[in-house]
Amino acid sequence: MEEMGEKGWIRMVTAQTPTNIAVIKYWGKRDETLILPINDSISVTLDPEHLCTTTTVAVSPGFERDRMWLNGKEISLAGGRYQNCLREIRNRAAEVKDEEKGLKIAKEDWKNLHVHIASYNNFPTAAGLASSAAGLACLVFALAKLMNLKEDQEQLSSIARQGSGSACRSLYGGFVKWIMGKNDDGSDSRAVQLADEKHWDDLVILVAVVSSRQKETSSTSGMRESVETSLLLKHRAEEVVPKRILQMEEAIKTRDFPTFAHLSCADSNQFHAVCLDTSPPIFYMNDTSHRIISIVEKWNRAEGTPQVAYTFDAGPNAVLIARNRKVAALLLQRLFFYYPPGDGIDIDSYLLGDKTILQDAGIKDTKDVEALPQPLSVPGAKENGPAQKYVGDVSYFICTRPGHGPVVLPDTSQALIDPNTGMPK
Repeated sequence: MEEMGEKGWIRMVTAQTPTNIAVIKYWGKRDETLILPINDSISVTLDPEHLCTTTTVAVSPGFERDRMWLNGKEISLAGGRYQNCLREIRNRAAEVKDEEKGLKIAKEDWKNLHVHIASYNNFPTAAGLASSAAGLACLVFALAKLMNLKEDQEQLSSIARQGSGSACRSLYGGFVKWIMGKNDDGSDSRAVQLADEKHWDDLVILVAVVSSRQKETSSTSGMRESVETSLLLKHRAEEVVPKRILQMEEAIKTRDFPTFAHLSCADSNQFHAVCLDTSPPIFYMNDTSHRIISIVEKWNRAEGTPQVAYTFDAGPNAVLIARNRKVAALLLQRLFFYYPPGDGIDIDSYLLGDKTILQDAGIKDTKDVEALPQPLSVPGAKENGPAQKYVGDVSYFICTRPGHGPVVLPDTSQALIDPNTGMPK
């Protein structure tokens, strides 16, 4: 949309982009500047209705410099990653004509025009929920629409990659593979969609937000230290991941949940083993993360076939993928039994996202949580004494599912920038 500001026109685009969770992990770069990985990775895009970044980009001859606001706070655009994305997109900008507003921006004008960017994550930033992936994918997608780029999603993914590696996977919905590529210039390191979100819509995803604090070791520095010091990482990238990628592609194609679960859990555990094998060691998971793994492992073993897959990124939050809705409801009962909401926390703020799962689990309020029976690890077995509960160890849960890729939001009321001033609302 375009409005007349005090210093001439303002043209704006607002977009929404999902986050993604890797089931075969990306950890380690072969080129730090271009962000080229040492192995392929595969992710599931999460429903943007529940986890997403919304970004408004605006351009005006009245803007004096590029500026950006994240969750209401102005942040510096001086970093190489933002600059890479802005440069790559400006280089590809095309002519924009708007007959109605009598507006024409020539291809060469884009070099001299500045942008204002306002971005909002509806989930914690830098806590291991891939906020940088959604954020940079959204920035690239919105700027590409603003500047009328002719590139397709695959080519845009190559630009987003230069902002944040896993951002390239957020330009698609469903199941996505980031091909590491072989070329030194990174031209063949891009993301492709393996299957859309409707392909395997039985899956339900529960995220346990163990901590929404910023992590101690950023992914960027953690990866660098692992590449320099971990022998396990070298073995993983060269020997383990190439086989797992093929197996995971097949499991997704055939909707083979036992194989999908086995690979997801094993790959998550190996990624965290690499972190421990790094010098000095990196600890992303905590005691709560480990207890959640134990709950899932015992249940899967008791059932004889996997019901739930777990995966952890560079942080303590658990992403649990249930094979179907019935299993997800049972999983929620188990999680609420061990991690009930603390005093004064109502169910509505303790479970975000798709709240209809509460009905399936038979939970209306905290009384229902208190009445939950102790889960049996082994069918028919008597548990020894009352189980310990861990009140306060989980901040909240999010229920979601595989979701679609980025979209433009045409409704101007959803814009984060005021069309008259060019500043955040």
